[in-house]
Amino acid sequence: MKQVTLNQSFSVQGKGLHTGARLQATFCPAPENHGYKFQRIDIEGEPVIDALAENVVSTVRGTVVGKGAATVSTIEHAMAALYASGIDNCLIKVDGPEIPILDGSAAPFVEKILECGTVEQDADKDFYYVKHKVEVVDPATGSKLMLLPDDQFSVDVKIDFDSPVLSNQYATMDTVADFPSEIAPARTFVFVREVEPLITAGLIKGGDLDNAIVIYDSPMEQAEMDRIADMMNVPTRNVAEFGFINAKPLSSPNEPARHKLLDLVGDIALIGRPLKGRIIATRPGHTVNVQLGKALRADIKRQEVQAPVYDPNAAPLLDNNQIRSLLPHLSFPAGRQNNRQERKLHRRHKECDHQRAILHRPLPAGTGDAGRAAGRGNGTDRRSAGAQHSGGCRTLFHILHENRQREVPPESSSRRHPDFPCIVHDPHAPWHGRDERPCLRGRKSGVRVRVHGTDY
Repeated sequence: MKQVTLNQSFSVQGKGLHTGARLQATFCPAPENHGYKFQRIDIEGEPVIDALAENVVSTVRGTVVGKGAATVSTIEHAMAALYASGIDNCLIKVDGPEIPILDGSAAPFVEKILECGTVEQDADKDFYYVKHKVEVVDPATGSKLMLLPDDQFSVDVKIDFDSPVLSNQYATMDTVADFPSEIAPARTFVFVREVEPLITAGLIKGGDLDNAIVIYDSPMEQAEMDRIADMMNVPTRNVAEFGFINAKPLSSPNEPARHKLLDLVGDIALIGRPLKGRIIATRPGHTVNVQLGKALRADIKRQEVQAPVYDPNAAPLLDNNQIRSLLPHLSFPAGRQNNRQERKLHRRHKECDHQRAILHRPLPAGTGDAGRAAGRGNGTDRRSAGAQHSGGCRTLFHILHENRQREVPPESSSRRHPDFPCIVHDPHAPWHGRDERPCLRGRKSGVRVRVHGTDY
């Protein structure tokens, strides 16, 4: 699968959620392996910020990336739209410190991407494959993210608030093909009881009932409601009961849970690679989302080149016979016969590979068997005199261990199943009285040998 970028540039304009300023962001095509980058064109030098988890500088009511003094906030909705649309490379030029909030969802970004189209590039996508469970927990909020192996990117989200209006909700995305219609239209939300503290903190200056779902779930006097409306510069509303006070109805009954899933997709985009895995999230938020992103980024840095994924159904590059023909087992190329090491290797391969019986004494010097037992192929026993006459027990294991690099003849070879018994010279065998004693029976025919009147 190839990398993808935009077919042409597009722009969005609107006010920032937290700054309230009028902003414009332009999404531009980018070359292969460029990734996502933000460029502050309103600052001298037009600094570029890589949209990566390690560059996140704040997660208070949104995700903020920065480099030096330059920052860009509220990037999660745009990032989610790019990531779910399969776009790998994009340069976002913004003329202020924030991406426009638009209607509080990712739908406007998705619509623009579909309108301008995408184009494939020559480079392959560099997927991040989840090979084992990864778990991130935030004890302060009770948030928990679990990442499991899967053959595609999918997300399950469960949210839980101490609210009579919004208690438990669940949302899922089994495939990114569901994102444009099921997840992208979900808007951000806020509780009325949170509005004043956020305004006091210098946030949500651009928030209104058109770009956020407002939830009324705590008793409040009408005078207090009017005061909060004046702080936000929005019309006052008379609220008689708990619920959602927006004029526009919810896009789905679980729209808040779907928006939390949207935010999670946008934050996971900060790993810089398309993900193959399933995320199971309980009470997700920007802080714990970025913690997971940083953990994955650390793993990516540890193994910049991941092991290839094996597909047993794909055609092999070489079968076992082709691999065998490439290995220098039984011959060596013409013109290299004078190579001493190759001649020795070739001679070893030519020797008969008989299984020898247990030898209670070291083999005598000067025989081919002795040379092989000493790990040499020239028939000369170069061991020390003490080693030659130590009288230690040499078993079949020792012999096989010393000759472990010798080739096992192929099944069709006559050397694989010899029909004749093997005779080993051993002048130290007193029970025979001579210098011969039999080895194991012939492997193929089972012929037994008779030596000096004894049937072996």
